[in-house]
Amino acid sequence: MVIETEMENNMTGEYPWYAVQVKTTHEKRVATFLDLEGLRYFLPLYESRRRWSDRVREVELPLFPGYIFCSFGPIRRVAVLKTPSVVRIVGVGYTPTAIDDREMAALQAVVSSGVRAMPHPFIQVGKRVRIDGGAFSGAEGIITNLRKPNQVVLSVTLLQRSIVVEIDRAWVKPILSDPKGRYLKNLHAAV
Repeated sequence: MVIETEMENNMTGEYPWYAVQVKTTHEKRVATFLDLEGLRYFLPLYESRRRWSDRVREVELPLFPGYIFCSFGPIRRVAVLKTPSVVRIVGVGYTPTAIDDREMAALQAVVSSGVRAMPHPFIQVGKRVRIDGGAFSGAEGIITNLRKPNQVVLSVTLLQRSIVVEIDRAWVKPILSDPKGRYLKNLHAAV
């Protein structure tokens, strides 16, 4: 009966999201196994052109190679760990660490919006911004000047991985920090 209740809670999304490390190139396979177990998972993909000696083809690759996100309660942790091709649940020692809800919501917004996203090296320094428009409203990220000024890097701190997203420059608002380095929620708080 406890397992049934947990499965019902899992379907409503009440459990936190965790990063699950999987064997390289086994992300889609693990997603299939998690789906068969009745677990809620999230595998963000992007399209990339790959060239072989005889052809060029569009393929779907994971935005976070070697990782899949899974929402589960404490009872289902063993089921996740016993899934074929799962290496571990990311955390400290044997204790899984949940992904920040805002970071997860930002990633899900990116994928559901259909905007083009691709992997990007993790960046800790740079200007933190909040997006105040469009599908990503409320998401926070780091503005970078890669090739275009309209790109924002959204990061998953726990994995030390990031993705870059193209957005309308007018939606980006700076987040100021106080002298101790903590980010303030809005511009009025700094005045």
